[in-house]
Amino acid sequence: MASNHHHTHRVSTAGLLISLGIIYGDIGTSPLYVMKAIIKEGGNIINTDLIYGGISCIFWTLTLQTTLKYVILTLRADNNGEGGIFSLYTLVRRKAKWLTIPAIIGGSALLADGIITPPISVSSAVEGLRLIKPDIPTVPIVIAILAVLFLLQSFGTQIVGKAFGPIMFIWFTMLGTLGLLNTLHHPEIFAAINPYYAFHLLTSYPGGFWLLGAVFLCTTGAEALYSDLGHCGRGNIRISWIFVKICLLLNYFGQGAWLTLHLGTALDENDNPFYLIMPEWFLIIGITIATIAAIIASQALITGSFTLISEAIRLNMWPKVRLIYPTNVKGQLYVPSMNRLLWLGCIAVVLYFRESSNMEAAYGLSITITMLATTILLCYYLYMKKFPIITIILFLLVYLSIELSFLVANLIKFPHGGWVSVAIGLTLIGVMYIWLRAFYIKRRLTEYVKLNQYIEFLKELSEDNTVPKYSTHLIFMTSADRKNEIESKIIYSIFQKRPKRADIYWFLHVDITDEPYTMEYKVHHIAENDVIRVDFRLGFRVEQRINLFFRKVIENLVKNKEVDITSRYQSLNKANVIGDFRFVVLEKYLSMENDLPFMEKLIMEAYFYIKDFTNSEDKWFGLDTSSVKVEKVPLIIKPVREVELIRIK
Repeated sequence: MASNHHHTHRVSTAGLLISLGIIYGDIGTSPLYVMKAIIKEGGNIINTDLIYGGISCIFWTLTLQTTLKYVILTLRADNNGEGGIFSLYTLVRRKAKWLTIPAIIGGSALLADGIITPPISVSSAVEGLRLIKPDIPTVPIVIAILAVLFLLQSFGTQIVGKAFGPIMFIWFTMLGTLGLLNTLHHPEIFAAINPYYAFHLLTSYPGGFWLLGAVFLCTTGAEALYSDLGHCGRGNIRISWIFVKICLLLNYFGQGAWLTLHLGTALDENDNPFYLIMPEWFLIIGITIATIAAIIASQALITGSFTLISEAIRLNMWPKVRLIYPTNVKGQLYVPSMNRLLWLGCIAVVLYFRESSNMEAAYGLSITITMLATTILLCYYLYMKKFPIITIILFLLVYLSIELSFLVANLIKFPHGGWVSVAIGLTLIGVMYIWLRAFYIKRRLTEYVKLNQYIEFLKELSEDNTVPKYSTHLIFMTSADRKNEIESKIIYSIFQKRPKRADIYWFLHVDITDEPYTMEYKVHHIAENDVIRVDFRLGFRVEQRINLFFRKVIENLVKNKEVDITSRYQSLNKANVIGDFRFVVLEKYLSMENDLPFMEKLIMEAYFYIKDFTNSEDKWFGLDTSSVKVEKVPLIIKPVREVELIRIK
């Protein structure tokens, strides 16, 4: 399975088309609102400084931020073909533990942006229909479209990409064609490539610096582009970006050319340069295509969110929620719980803001934080790859300056709705922090014992006919990394909780690797035909189907005559009847016998509260419910030391 590369990960026509459908929706629909936002926030009077300065800012933002930082540099930092801020963190985490902080903050901010992006994209699309019917009710339509969009996710990004790819190709072709035709009326607009115009706007135009908040909207999809690396492949993204960038820039220059012909006038409330550059006969067609394309825009953040969650689980930063792989294609992933969470969050945003113009204040603020976090992690990655120090310092200074400027400019949105994305981000940071801290608290105080000390006891129990047989084959899941160790709770379960007599005791351990598609196992015969341990090494993109994998291991062991799985009951053994298999999963709960410091107690209580809403251990490992016994065991992290109890007569 590690070598299972789909053709979309090689550069091909199909791969390029799927890339267009999956990852460019957000950044590809930015011409719908960026120039309009710049003119409105710049005083709403069309003038040369705003037009040339705004387009110059857009050109250099797309060049420095999207092309250079993400497409050329960040896409190099792939974790066996997988992208995203957590994949980048995986590559550098062993060298510096403090990098956990920017990883959690950046990942949470990107997930928060995934809740804001679909509502604003779909609302912008539907509100375009007001040019045809001014009194059309938009909120019910937006909610219905979002419901359909999130329902489609269960079919996988391959199907979504194939459906959306041709539409986005038409969309980008339309953008480029309309832009090019309008630049013919004022070709001087291409002078805006000169960075002087951007510098002049930001330093000399009244309130020019704060226009960066509007300019930033042209590159908000860059982080999702990196997150979706595993869905499309680096080659397809880099080549398709050339086409996408040319079409985007042509449209921006075309809007600028049209605006230059209308100097001194103001934009009405419903005026949008994007639609104004269209011929009147093409307007209905253009609105239809734009509506469909804007709906697709949310796809990039949705698929990126699924990738982020799967990697956060592997890094012990998120509850073990169910992951589904809709197809056998590499990179295809669906997370039902995250899909529901995003959908509910999107509905709440639509009902709260109602209009896309109100949502703009909440849009973009959180993604600047993600980009800053990516810059920090990428600098450390470049340092690990032995890039010249002067190059790394220069990169850090340039991108910290750019992204901090965008962040400061976006902060003025905070009281007008930006607080919504910040609040969502802080909630997600809280969940990740709690889960990671709880993991370390449990691991620090989990007690392990030497398995060798209990081998003879296990053999004696296995042969003790006075104890009712619990199962022919008894299987425990263990978190012990070393083959000669086992949790004390498992020993307690076998010998004391209820003596569990079995013919063969199996201990299964799952190690999640940093590679996405590893599928390996190793068998340790600790006591021949009595105690056996199996270590699975599974990639972080491999679905946890331990019941199925264990069955394959048994088949191979029987084939090689390494183990006898027939029942040891004499009557059944004569008939070669296979013995039964039973899994025992130990599920921890927080014991009342703990005397924890206040913060640790708070973290552990929050951890177990969240855990109540997530999958149980047996479901996470993909075990058959008919053959699983879940045992509750108390988690005593720090027992109460002194109990003043007085005996009276």
